[in-house]
Amino acid sequence: MLTAQPQLKRWTKAEYYRVGETGIFQGQHVELVEGEIVQLPPKTEPHSQMLMLANEALRPAFLAGHVIRIHMPMNLGDATEPEPDILVVEGTPRTVRPHPRSADLIVEISESSGLDYDRGRKASLYAKHGIQDYWIINLVDNQLEVHRKPIADAEEPFGFRYEQVMLLRPGSFVRPLAAARSKIAVAELLP
Repeated sequence: MLTAQPQLKRWTKAEYYRVGETGIFQGQHVELVEGEIVQLPPKTEPHSQMLMLANEALRPAFLAGHVIRIHMPMNLGDATEPEPDILVVEGTPRTVRPHPRSADLIVEISESSGLDYDRGRKASLYAKHGIQDYWIINLVDNQLEVHRKPIADAEEPFGFRYEQVMLLRPGSFVRPLAAARSKIAVAELLP
């Protein structure tokens, strides 16, 4: 007699929202990534401080024509709705979709508990969806990791990775791809 093997339940965005409406996720930080509900660590004081500093450092680079969104979802398909720490989208607050489908820049702030996730699964996810400029503010190593040029790679969690990864320390500068005339001191993005 054949018996069915256990299967991983993949969630759709509609199911994710219905379950969320029950209050089951209340007080938790979760996001939907390729059909999986991922529970993220709580935001610590250093994380929150860096979020404010990064927002202030990015704002002059994206003065007109862009919106900087903090901890807001983006729509990457029927089974994916991550909530990046910072999402920079072209447009104005009135023209940007509530859950945009792409971004000119995504920034994640990583402490020890989330660094592998942001470098691995998140980087692969963003590369898969064509995000050209993905930065990790690495609080563990006190550096900015700039990921660019998404390419296919079957070895990665979602089949994609970034071909170019630059590790920048205080004393150096970075230029966002979507605001190439702007120069941001890496020190402004780190503690």
